Amino acid sequence: MNEKIALLIDSMSDLPRDVINHFNIKMLPAWVIYPDKQYRDRVDIEPEDVYRRMPGEVPTTSLPLLEDIRSMFDKIRQEGFTHVLALHISSALSSTVQAVDMIAKEIKDMKVHVVDTRTLSMGTGWIVLEAARNISNGMSFENVKEKVHQLQSKVQVYYVIETLEYLRRGGRIGKVASMLGELMDIKPIISVDEQGKYFTFCKARGRRKSIEKLVEIVENAVKEKQINLAVMHGGAARECEKLLERFNKLPNIKEIISSDISPALGVHTGPGLLGVSFYQV
Repeated sequence: MNEKIALLIDSMSDLPRDVINHFNIKMLPAWVIYPDKQYRDRVDIEPEDVYRRMPGEVPTTSLPLLEDIRSMFDKIRQEGFTHVLALHISSALSSTVQAVDMIAKEIKDMKVHVVDTRTLSMGTGWIVLEAARNISNGMSFENVKEKVHQLQSKVQVYYVIETLEYLRRGGRIGKVASMLGELMDIKPIISVDEQGKYFTFCKARGRRKSIEKLVEIVENAVKEKQINLAVMHGGAARECEKLLERFNKLPNIKEIISSDISPALGVHTGPGLLGVSFYQV
């Protein structure tokens, strides 16, 4: 049987829209919820819409609706796909992967493989992009899956934020830790561990030093190894451009991608996020 493989993602992988369209990647939007209205992430609302209303209005977020997941699988089936590879944000940060897996178990006429990428943003984005390229090059479903699981352990994500307030509101960081951080202007460089949970990789005092730490992490990565690098921002486009200029001068960067983070992620970080995601190639 000839395999026709669909790639299914959620809106929190942060791949640029032109990449998603080029590879015909199917996307499930998370939800951004205000008291008066709900918005589909990356469909009805963009990052700047969220930041513009902060700090006065801070929405909540929710995973894709079960009916939307079912409808997406129906759409994929109608387009003639025989296999589906679903790649989603860390289960430690969202229940999206569990919801997709629950619906996937109901499907008998397509082969579906659901992956908890144990990362987020362009960490997931890089895994999706490699899978998309491998599918485009005619690789078999089993081999695409194998490559995905190999890449998972290699992808790294680091980011800095302007304030810890939004992580605290979302329950991602303790109240005491956020208060102490704000008082002393301590900026954690946040990463994701092997279980897909946030942890503080290191700390710096002040915005400028925290960004320099981010640069240092990338500089250390490219000293002897070639990498693919993504630079992400949330409401910090100008600073992101400056980082890109610096990174473009470094050796050993095979590919560089720039993207903004989704509204659903921006809710929990607030404006001022700068991040990097890379892996050795």
